[in-house]
Amino acid sequence: MSRRRLSTDRLILILGVAVLALGALILWLVSRNAFAPAGPTPEERAVAQVRDILGPDARVRYTEPGRRLAVCGYVEDGGQTIAFISRPNRLMLSTDPLRTEYEQMQRDFCPGFLTRPAPAARP
Repeated sequence: MSRRRLSTDRLILILGVAVLALGALILWLVSRNAFAPAGPTPEERAVAQVRDILGPDARVRYTEPGRRLAVCGYVEDGGQTIAFISRPNRLMLSTDPLRTEYEQMQRDFCPGFLTRPAPAARP
């Protein structure tokens, strides 16, 4: 029985194809952001925004998801409860001087937030 040996030229060719295939795989994964760190959740982003604006003593007490990555909720700051709407690039508080803009954002991003439930129908 004779053993067939792998020639140097054939080994270089096989390793070259393997390197090209591995490079193509890595390029494909990079184009899909497979190695990118996961961003914060919308709730984590809202907590960071609240602490940036109101300080480290402010505590987010309640959040609920809104439309288009918005988060609505309540924050407690110095014994005062304040409603907020957090978007990826902005945080608006219910105490903001731009009250009509806050109300418009609430209607657009969190339509069920801060609304009273409909009264129960009487029999």
